[in-house]
Amino acid sequence: MGTPNTKAFGTASPEAALQQMQIERRTVTPKDIEIEILYCGVCHSDLHTARNDWGGTIYPAVPGHEIVGKVTKVGAEVTKLKVGDFAAVGCLVGSCGTCDSCQHDLEQYCLNGFVGTYNGKDKHSGTQTFGGYSERIVVDEHFVLKVPANLDLAATAPLLCAGITTWSPLRHWKVGKGSKVAIVGLGGLGHMAIKLAKGLGAEVTLFSRTPGKEKDAIRLGADAVVISTDADQMSKVKGKFDLIIDTVPYVHDVNPYVATLNISGTLVLVGYLGGLEPILNTVPMILGRKAVAGSLIGGIAETQEMLDFCGEHNIVSDIEIINMQDINEAYERMLKSDVRYRFVIDMASLKQ
Repeated sequence: MGTPNTKAFGTASPEAALQQMQIERRTVTPKDIEIEILYCGVCHSDLHTARNDWGGTIYPAVPGHEIVGKVTKVGAEVTKLKVGDFAAVGCLVGSCGTCDSCQHDLEQYCLNGFVGTYNGKDKHSGTQTFGGYSERIVVDEHFVLKVPANLDLAATAPLLCAGITTWSPLRHWKVGKGSKVAIVGLGGLGHMAIKLAKGLGAEVTLFSRTPGKEKDAIRLGADAVVISTDADQMSKVKGKFDLIIDTVPYVHDVNPYVATLNISGTLVLVGYLGGLEPILNTVPMILGRKAVAGSLIGGIAETQEMLDFCGEHNIVSDIEIINMQDINEAYERMLKSDVRYRFVIDMASLKQ
């Protein structure tokens, strides 16, 4: 272990609040890029990791994998970016680079295990990785992304997780003009799914459990809103959708949504990890060649493609900017869905 050299915000245990601490960042290697972090989005995964909800958290933990900043140093062999450029880092900072997945730009599915931006194992030092709730980060250039010049930097940060998590299934299932897409849940992921699907030319519907979100959903780009607890409304969209992106982060019944899939349609889960309850009914799946699938984030090439697309279409997240010192309150608000639609930390506040 070396000497702590970077100011950060993290937690020492599942029960502890996040607070200021010092962490170590590695010295820049020939292929590394050092980034001064300007903004970092706040993701549900940050909270789950900080509180060890999924198990396996290494403490102290420093979350944050929606990172936008300015390049401050580059290694001698770096060609992708130069000092002064704006850059971004998402959920990945390493992978084996040699397996079949990595060879096909699917680093997120690395067969030997990708290196997470936080709570992973640094390939250079062997120590754990620390995320974006910090002054700076050092990352291999392959995992650093270019930020389109026209995009607002703060509002770009959530694209690195919420954006790519919804973009990847939209691309994999070939959504485009004429596609009929539905989104379940209007949160950090859901609002990005609407914007991106609409940008790709799809007809977009939001499924919501309660009325009151119609106006915001239409503003974001939805063509219609269906109240999923209303049997009459659900029956009217039976067999309609080619793709449903389900962003709900807790256990819920997906069977009513499967019924709204067209022949060969797919419902893809991007928000919930775990078993489905009640049990998934396979009858409509078999009779209609329907699928229930899952999707993670995207690989580096796909993430850059998403950023470039957002640059071309002026798509960014709807955000609320907070100071680093307010992160614990933000976590509690996030649990209550009290944010429209993503918190982003102004990292200048860490210098105060």
